[in-house]
Amino acid sequence: MRGKPQAQVPVTQKQQPQKQGNVRKPQERPGLTDDEIDEIREAFNLFDTEGTGRVDPRELKAAMQSLGFDQKNPTIFNMIAELESEGTDIDFDQFLDAITSKLGNRENREGINKIFDLFDDDGSNSINLNNLKRVAKELGETMTAEELAEMLERAASNGRDITREDFYNIMVKRTF
Repeated sequence: MRGKPQAQVPVTQKQQPQKQGNVRKPQERPGLTDDEIDEIREAFNLFDTEGTGRVDPRELKAAMQSLGFDQKNPTIFNMIAELESEGTDIDFDQFLDAITSKLGNRENREGINKIFDLFDDDGSNSINLNNLKRVAKELGETMTAEELAEMLERAASNGRDITREDFYNIMVKRTF
């Protein structure tokens, strides 16, 4: 008789980890490396203080605002604000989906165009010095205006503004 209860206990213990296994690392996301997904997971886990695997987007938005993301990185802040409008807690996969849909897939033209649009905040259909300055500031880069201008000269076919086509060619180029 003792053998039967012992056999049942391990079965129950095995079932519990399987349930936890459903909260596993998501499958690959186009355009993101495993390291990038891990970094996004670490950021998500900072806000999952109870370890439930879910966060309240309102709290996430408030935290991001207190860190100045509404000014430093409005793209990410607006993405989180959009999640807040859904009104329910989100899990990591939903969070990752929101980020990847906003950032785009670096492997195809549509995704590269989404990334281009993140730079082209003035709607000029090109990336100019002001766009580069803004993105550099959002990313915490300390490049001078001269260094950014030099980047434009090298990357832009006209030497001033990076067109969508220039940007696409840069993004798909494997070696420089």
